[in-house]
Amino acid sequence: MGIIINIDVMLAKRKMSVTELSQKVGITMANISILKNGKAKAIRFSTLAKICKALDCQPGDILEYKNDETV
Repeated sequence: MGIIINIDVMLAKRKMSVTELSQKVGITMANISILKNGKAKAIRFSTLAKICKALDCQPGDILEYKNDETV
């Protein structure tokens, strides 16, 4: 599995839309969607910092590691 991105969980907790996050962070809705769906190959620390600021959370609230062997 690898790294899981939980932006959708934090959006729900903060009652924020993808559109609103996109505007606050300054990246396109398409790129937020790529992150949400786990299709991103990388994320810049500056982008992660902006997302954390907009969602008032820590990077660990968004990023999660799951081992392939974990059941």
